[in-house]
Amino acid sequence: MWRILEHLRVDRQLRGAPREVLVRYEKWKDIAAISGQPGLHLIKGFHDEALSGQWAGHRSSRLGIQWRVIYRVEAAEIRILVVSVTPHDYRRG
Repeated sequence: MWRILEHLRVDRQLRGAPREVLVRYEKWKDIAAISGQPGLHLIKGFHDEALSGQWAGHRSSRLGIQWRVIYRVEAAEIRILVVSVTPHDYRRG
């Protein structure tokens, strides 16, 4: 079982999200908690991928056409750190 940790800003970011994004994020967390990143990669709808540049070491999954969850996997501690849930904008902030 993977532990899902969320950055403090995630709660604020989700306040403005559409309902379908909130539902999809909850499903994303369920899958991540059970099977980690390999499980997320198996679900094609998430389009889970590694990021590069400023976000090197992080991954992204789609929650909708525009919305993404950006996270980092810490396999040694069996945890996933959710850094951000935002409309598609990968600038560091």
